[in-house]
This record gives sequence, structure tokens and C-alpha cells, in this order.
Amino acid sequence: MKPAVLVARAVFPEVLDKLAQHFEVSSNQDDVLWTPTELAQQLQGQQGVFTTGSQRIDAALLAACPDLKICANMAVGYNNFDLDAMTEAGVLATNTPDVLTETTADFGFALLLATARRISESEHFLRAGLWNHWRYDLFAGAEVHGRTLGILGMGRIGQGIAKRGAFGFGMKVIYHNRSRLDDATEATCQARWVSKEELLRNSDHLMLVLPYSAASHHSIGQLELAQMKHTATLVNIARGGIVDDAALAAALRTGQLAAAGLDVFEGEPVVHPDLLACHNVVLTPHIASATQPTRLAMAQLAADNLIGFLLHGKPLTPLNPQVLAA
Repeated sequence: MKPAVLVARAVFPEVLDKLAQHFEVSSNQDDVLWTPTELAQQLQGQQGVFTTGSQRIDAALLAACPDLKICANMAVGYNNFDLDAMTEAGVLATNTPDVLTETTADFGFALLLATARRISESEHFLRAGLWNHWRYDLFAGAEVHGRTLGILGMGRIGQGIAKRGAFGFGMKVIYHNRSRLDDATEATCQARWVSKEELLRNSDHLMLVLPYSAASHHSIGQLELAQMKHTATLVNIARGGIVDDAALAAALRTGQLAAAGLDVFEGEPVVHPDLLACHNVVLTPHIASATQPTRLAMAQLAADNLIGFLLHGKPLTPLNPQVLAA
């Protein structure tokens, strides 16, 4: 008998077909957002689950799903996983790194440009029929080329953004990370490590690309925003919760910060109403990796993790490999 797997959100039909060659597949192509109780019900008798960031896998769910052996996340981030609880329960966790690096870095820089050059704000102005003459200061934004790009979180995506800034726009790149990169990688990215305080103080454009965890919750809040230049911009393509959205909205409203570009939010898909009221913020619905080829590659990798583990005991990108050893 084939192992049983659940695909918890809508996904590409060709990925379902691939999984069906190896498993008894239950799918959610209607894309219903199940409650935790409903998800646990759907997981009864399932050995594997294909998840996205909207399915929380924690100790309570694991206790209710004794047959579960692997959760394959279609995302590089995995803050929806309680890794300690999964390891304790002997359930493997996997994610989809690398395949979205360049696409996400592209989007991060696009959001930086849109924020600095006030593209969304000026488009809304034009569409509202308010443009009736040219002025020397009409939507004058911030320079990007030659300015200082600060990056908080210097993993693969952060490094991709650093290269775009340094080599494409002649920017001075500074970064802060829990651990400093080796000399060769710093040279490849043309980036210099600084303290977090120096990063906040000197960045003309600050990009957030760090993973979410309890330690990184509200890494940018009222105190951090107060250390930034009034002319600076802030871009978050990492995870909601890294920024205190209420504090950011206040900083944008008072002019403490010039502008922001956000692809992720606390409590998404709900967006803080104070952010919605700000004119100087570009808002996008968590689409940094959203190109057709990249999203398909992410889904294929998640599927390959299910196949690799349940059929051969060899997942491609495990997050808690100690489960394999056990």
C-alpha cells in the first residue's frame, strides 16, 4: 500500500500528479484555510504533509496525529514549525532553500526602488486625476545609486541583494548578522560587517532579510527606528513580526522615517490599519518569490522531500536531521 500524504493548500496540478505516482494523495485544491482542529482531522492516517507558511505544526497537532512522519514546507522560512516539538515527536521538517534566492533578491531590490522613488504614491496620484502640471519637487524621492545599503540578515538572499546594490548601483554595502561572513564572501558581495547600531545609524536604505524567531521578534521597533536617519527607507521582505508594525506606522506618519516597503506583516493577511493609512509605504501581499518558475521549483522541492524521505529515507533539505539519525 502506498503511503498517504496530505497537500494542505492548493498547488500546481503537475506537482499533485508527481506525488500521486508514489502516494495516496489527499489535496486541498479549493484552498480552504483550515483551523488547527480541521488540519488535525485532515491529517488522520497521513504519513506526510505538504505545507505552506499558513499551517502551524506544533506539539498539540503532533500529539493528535501519531502517524505523521514528515512536514514538507513550500517555503524557505519555517516559523510555522515548532522544530523542537517536531524533533521530540520524531517528525522530520523540510524547507525549500536556494531555489528562490535570486527571484526574492530581485523583488527585494524592486521594492527598495519603488519605496525610494515613491512609485506607488505617484501612481495613485496620477490615477486619481490629480496630475495637472509639472513641478520641480513633484514626488522627489531618495537617491539609490551610490548611497549606503544596509542589510540586516546576510544569508543567501541578503548576499544576492548586496551584489545587486554594489555592482548594479554602486552602493556602499554594510551588513549585520549573528555571525560575520568569511573574508572571501564579504569580498564577493563588496560588503562590510558593522554593529547593529552602526547599521541603523548609517543606512540610507535598510533591507531586512533575517529569519523570524522569538529572538528576532520586533528586531526593528520604536528604539531602532529612532536611531535611523529621517531620510532613510526601510524594506522588509523577511517575515512579519520582525518589525513592530505599529511603531513603524508611527515613524512614517511623523516623518521620523522617510518611507517603507513591506511584503510581510504581523498577523498577515491582516495589515495594521495605521500602515494602510500611510501614504509613504509600499505594500505588497507576500509575493517576493512569486514568479511562476520559482514557485513551481519550490513546490517540486517540497514534493521531492516527501518522496525522498518516505520512499528512500533521504530528504533533500532537512531542517532537523537528528530525526534521521534517530
